[in-house]
Amino acid sequence: MSAPGTHAVTRADRADALGIHQPRLPRWAPAGVAVTAAAVAVAVGLGAGLASRVQWGLIAALLFVAGLYAVSARVEGARTARDRLATSLVWGAFLLAVVPLASLVWETVRQGVKVLDVYFLTHSMNGVVAIAPGGGIYHALLGTVEQVLIATLIATPIGLLTGVYLVEYGRGRLAKAVTFFVDVMTGIPSIVAGLFVLSVWIMGLGFGYSGLAGSFALAILMMPVVVRSTEEMLKLVPNELREASYALGVPKWKTILKVVLPTSIGGITTGVMLAVARITGETAPLLLLVFGNPAINDNPFDGAQASLPLYIYEQWANGNAASYDRAWAAALVLILFVMLLNLIARLIARFKAPKTR
Repeated sequence: MSAPGTHAVTRADRADALGIHQPRLPRWAPAGVAVTAAAVAVAVGLGAGLASRVQWGLIAALLFVAGLYAVSARVEGARTARDRLATSLVWGAFLLAVVPLASLVWETVRQGVKVLDVYFLTHSMNGVVAIAPGGGIYHALLGTVEQVLIATLIATPIGLLTGVYLVEYGRGRLAKAVTFFVDVMTGIPSIVAGLFVLSVWIMGLGFGYSGLAGSFALAILMMPVVVRSTEEMLKLVPNELREASYALGVPKWKTILKVVLPTSIGGITTGVMLAVARITGETAPLLLLVFGNPAINDNPFDGAQASLPLYIYEQWANGNAASYDRAWAAALVLILFVMLLNLIARLIARFKAPKTR
C-alpha cells in the first residue's frame, strides 16, 4: 500500500517521462510584459506628443494584451494563449469600468471637502450672495429627504401590489397590458415624467410649485423599478411553500401575506432601496416642479422648495469659485447619501434573507 501523496508524485514523473509536460511561462512573465508595455507606451506618447496620460494608459493596455498573447502563444501554445487573452480582456474591462468611477469619487472628495463642515450642513443660502463664500445645503438636504420620502410612500405600495398581482393573480390580456406599460415606464426619460406632472398637477389642476409635485414625478420614475424587483423576488419563492399553505386550508390572500411576502421581503426591500437611490439624484423633473428656493421651506405641500440635485445645478450655473466649491460639497453629500441607502439595502437583504444551512 503506497504512502499518501505517492500518486500525485508518480503522475508528474510519468508526465515528464512521456514528454507531455506543458511548458509554462514563469510567474514574473506577465509583470515583465506589463513593464515593457508601459515603457513602450511612454516612449510612443512622448514621441507622438500625446499630453494625456489616459492615452498612454490605453496604449500600454493594448500592448500588454497583444504582447502577453504573443509570448504565451510561442511558449505555451495557442490554447493557453487564448485563455490568457480572455483573462486579460476581462481584467481590462474591469479596470476600464473602475478607473473612471474611482477618478470621479476621488475628484468629488478632493473638491468637496473644501467647504464641507458643520456650518455647511446646518445653514441655507438665504441672504447669501452667489459670488460670496458661505451658505450651506440644509434647505436642499431637507427638501431632498422630504421629497424622496413622499415619493417612496406613494410608489412602494403601488409597485408592491402591482408585482403581487402580476405574479399571483395576473392572467390574460390585462396582465400583459400591465407588463407592457411597466416596461415602457422603465425606459421613459425623467423629463417626461416632469412634464406630465406639470401639465396635469400645476397647469391643469392649478396647484403651485411644491415639493409634493416633485415627489409625484419621482414616484412615477420609482414605480416600475419597484414592480420589477418585486415581481422577480416573488418568482423566486418556491411553489411548494404556497401549496403547503393551501393544503392546510389557508386562503390565497393570507398565504401571500403570511408566507410569500415574508420569504421574499429581503429582496423586495433591496429593490425599493435601490429605486430610492435611483431617484435621489434626479434633476430634470425638479427643475420644472420644485422650482428651487434659497430659504428653508420644511413644508413640501406649499411653496417652492430646494433639493440637492437642483442645488448643485444652480450653484454650478452661477459660474464663480465660491459656487463651484458649494456645488462640489453638495455633490459629495449626495454621493454619501446614496451610498448610505445602498448600504442599508444590503444590510436588510442580508439579515432578512431566508437562513440556509
